[in-house]
Amino acid sequence: MGNALKNIIYNCNQATFLIEKKLAGKITTAETLQLRIHLAGCSVCKIYQQQSILINSLFVGFDSGDFKLDKSFKKSLTERIEKEINKN
Repeated sequence: MGNALKNIIYNCNQATFLIEKKLAGKITTAETLQLRIHLAGCSVCKIYQQQSILINSLFVGFDSGDFKLDKSFKKSLTERIEKEINKN
Protein backbone atom coordinates (compact mmCIF):
# COMPACT_ATOMS: atom_id res chain seq x y z
CA MET A 1 0.00 0.00 0.00
CA GLY A 2 1.37 3.43 -0.90
CA ASN A 3 2.61 5.76 1.80
CA ALA A 4 0.16 8.54 0.87
CA LEU A 5 -2.74 6.10 1.01
CA LYS A 6 -1.67 4.81 4.43
CA ASN A 7 -1.44 8.39 5.70
CA ILE A 8 -5.09 9.13 4.98
CA ILE A 9 -6.47 5.71 5.89
CA TYR A 10 -4.96 5.78 9.38
CA ASN A 11 -5.03 9.53 10.06
CA CYS A 12 -8.19 10.53 11.92
CA ASN A 13 -6.72 13.96 12.74
CA GLN A 14 -6.42 14.74 9.03
CA ALA A 15 -9.89 13.33 8.36
CA THR A 16 -11.56 15.45 11.04
CA PHE A 17 -9.71 18.50 9.70
CA LEU A 18 -11.06 17.75 6.23
CA ILE A 19 -14.57 17.23 7.61
CA GLU A 20 -14.52 20.68 9.18
CA LYS A 21 -12.93 22.22 6.10
CA LYS A 22 -15.65 20.66 3.95
CA LEU A 23 -18.36 22.04 6.21
CA ALA A 24 -16.79 25.46 5.75
CA GLY A 25 -17.12 24.90 2.01
CA LYS A 26 -13.44 24.95 1.10
CA ILE A 27 -12.32 21.45 0.17
CA THR A 28 -10.42 20.42 -2.97
CA THR A 29 -11.17 17.45 -5.19
CA ALA A 30 -8.08 15.62 -3.90
CA GLU A 31 -9.14 16.28 -0.30
CA THR A 32 -12.65 15.03 -1.06
CA LEU A 33 -11.17 11.78 -2.37
CA GLN A 34 -8.91 11.43 0.67
CA LEU A 35 -11.85 11.99 3.01
CA ARG A 36 -14.04 9.47 1.19
CA ILE A 37 -11.29 6.85 1.39
CA HIS A 38 -10.87 7.44 5.12
CA LEU A 39 -14.60 7.46 5.86
CA ALA A 40 -15.04 4.17 3.96
CA GLY A 41 -13.12 2.42 6.73
CA CYS A 42 -13.51 4.59 9.82
CA SER A 43 -16.84 4.48 11.64
CA VAL A 44 -15.61 6.87 14.32
CA CYS A 45 -14.95 9.63 11.80
CA LYS A 46 -18.31 8.93 10.13
CA ILE A 47 -19.99 9.59 13.46
CA TYR A 48 -17.84 12.71 13.94
CA GLN A 49 -18.96 13.98 10.54
CA GLN A 50 -22.64 13.36 11.35
CA GLN A 51 -22.29 15.19 14.67
CA SER A 52 -20.47 18.12 13.07
CA ILE A 53 -23.19 18.48 10.45
CA LEU A 54 -25.83 18.45 13.19
CA ILE A 55 -23.99 21.01 15.33
CA ASN A 56 -23.48 23.32 12.35
CA SER A 57 -27.15 23.07 11.40
CA LEU A 58 -28.17 24.08 14.94
CA PHE A 59 -26.21 27.33 14.70
CA VAL A 60 -27.33 28.46 11.25
CA GLY A 61 -28.77 31.94 11.48
CA PHE A 62 -27.00 32.94 14.68
CA ASP A 63 -24.73 35.95 14.60
CA SER A 64 -21.25 35.24 15.97
CA GLY A 65 -21.77 38.17 18.33
CA ASP A 66 -24.52 36.16 20.03
CA PHE A 67 -21.91 33.91 21.65
CA LYS A 68 -19.39 35.34 24.06
CA LEU A 69 -17.24 33.56 26.63
CA ASP A 70 -15.56 35.33 29.50
CA LYS A 71 -11.75 35.25 29.64
CA SER A 72 -11.50 32.96 32.67
CA PHE A 73 -13.77 30.37 31.05
CA LYS A 74 -11.74 30.52 27.82
CA LYS A 75 -8.52 30.01 29.77
CA SER A 76 -9.98 27.08 31.72
CA LEU A 77 -11.32 25.47 28.55
CA THR A 78 -7.98 25.90 26.75
CA GLU A 79 -6.14 24.27 29.64
CA ARG A 80 -8.56 21.33 29.68
CA ILE A 81 -8.20 20.81 25.93
CA GLU A 82 -4.41 20.96 26.10
CA LYS A 83 -4.42 18.47 29.00
CA GLU A 84 -6.54 16.02 26.98
CA ILE A 85 -4.39 16.46 23.86
CA ASN A 86 -1.20 15.80 25.81
CA LYS A 87 -2.52 12.59 27.41
CA ASN A 88 -1.36 10.52 24.45
